[in-house]
Amino acid sequence: MRRIVGVGLGLVSSLACSEPGGDQLGLYTQNQFQTVEGDCQQCQASPQALWYFRHETFALPQSGAPVVSFDASKRGVEDTQALNPDALPALVWTGASQHWSALTLNAEVTAVTSVQGDRFGFKLVPKIVSNRSYWNAETSRYLSQKPLSIRGELEGKTLVARTVWPQPFKLNLTAGTQPLQSGESLQSLVQFANGGARSPYQSRLLWEKSPGAAQQSPGKAALGILLNGAQGDDDEAHGGHFALATGVVGADGDYASWLVNNYYNLASNSEKGIIAGVTPFDKYMGDLNSGQAFYRPSYMLVAVFSQPEIPKQVQALNNRVFEHFYRNDFVYDHALENCAGISIDALRQLGWQVPKRGAESLLKASAAYWYVAATERSLQKGRAIYDYLNTEMTRLFPAVAFDAIGNDLLKIAQTANQSTLRSGAMQAMPGQLEAIYFVRIPQIPSSRAYGLAPVYSFAQYLQQAPADRSQWQIIPVTPNPLPEQLKVGPARKPDAPAVLPIPAILFLISVIGLAWVLLKGLRHLLRRALPTAK
Repeated sequence: MRRIVGVGLGLVSSLACSEPGGDQLGLYTQNQFQTVEGDCQQCQASPQALWYFRHETFALPQSGAPVVSFDASKRGVEDTQALNPDALPALVWTGASQHWSALTLNAEVTAVTSVQGDRFGFKLVPKIVSNRSYWNAETSRYLSQKPLSIRGELEGKTLVARTVWPQPFKLNLTAGTQPLQSGESLQSLVQFANGGARSPYQSRLLWEKSPGAAQQSPGKAALGILLNGAQGDDDEAHGGHFALATGVVGADGDYASWLVNNYYNLASNSEKGIIAGVTPFDKYMGDLNSGQAFYRPSYMLVAVFSQPEIPKQVQALNNRVFEHFYRNDFVYDHALENCAGISIDALRQLGWQVPKRGAESLLKASAAYWYVAATERSLQKGRAIYDYLNTEMTRLFPAVAFDAIGNDLLKIAQTANQSTLRSGAMQAMPGQLEAIYFVRIPQIPSSRAYGLAPVYSFAQYLQQAPADRSQWQIIPVTPNPLPEQLKVGPARKPDAPAVLPIPAILFLISVIGLAWVLLKGLRHLLRRALPTAK
């Protein structure tokens, strides 16, 4: 049943203390939202979105607040007409109704203490049975005695935690500039120490507009380019994950309350309970079941702006894209419409033409199509490998998207070059950029194997995964189809690619033709070489 919990994300008075990011939830204020638990048929959100979150706690805009609108005839990022940068996302997945900060966990993991000295019992939400990355003794040692940001519920005198996030993980606003040195690159920062899963947390100022500009970051809008590494024991996940985040820099560099736009496969039930959506940064990273930080390292480039227009435009379009995503106007595809592809398409649609890196090879893709189709006896699997090898690499690989966006961002900042900024608010980027940070977030120790750096190519993927595919570690998932009665508009006419692509057909014709020519030539040579019978 639906239960309205209250305005925003309330604080229990006996544990009240300052929230990360003040009263912000991304670029918005928390009092613009109300928190809802469970099934909510009468709420002002799409029935499709409410269906996906029917067992969850989430935030919805208050009555009267401006809410995102969309064109029902469009499918995704193409729906950019009349964007309202002040319109709220229709739903934010918070996972809990309460949010506390500056809490310290005791070594026994039985109690938390506030800065005022209030002490409450402490429990963890239950582990999802299929989840392999959950809190263990190493987690306790790592997080105890650190100030923590926690989302959860208060049951009597006990705090039941859903999300736990280390508050020292924030931007360092006082350190001097450390630009990339000779021999350094964004890729080398990501690949440092095999991905840096066990490394210390790092916040590094790569560029600032003028000396001391970074120290003026608090209160300013920011865009986060977020890359999650490879999972250490899932051979289908060496590519990592990608997302765009927006928010306001906290007074001490905090970004826990920023909003992350997490595109994820809605058609299956995640073994960790992940649901695609707009979600707070600390939940995205620190949810005890679905948090990225519990099973792999992560990296973020943070662009701080003097004006909020660019982050607002990015968030506004993503708010709209999620409305199409929940309606199944377009569906997640690991090659054609994945987390990196959807995100970078949104930036390009807004006018930032991030340089492309090209596809692996059309010839290789066509050859692989027939090899896989024959060996696996499946045209669908052949089409899948064809798409992987024929998709432009910034849309396919999260690490390549991160690298392309990051390098262009640094170029724009350092040279004021506007060649990739073609239209709209994006053209103001050179004048509004104030600072750029690189952030490395280590893996929080858990029951899961340590993760790695994400791969940058298909060849690197094959090197990192076992050569024998039968030895791959794969985590099975169950289907989660949207009920047919909730499919409307474009969802009733799926925009699926043909199983047999034309280039693959032409490749096969060419191979057969070449084989025929070679065979004919060989027969001709044999006739001339052999003696004529008399």
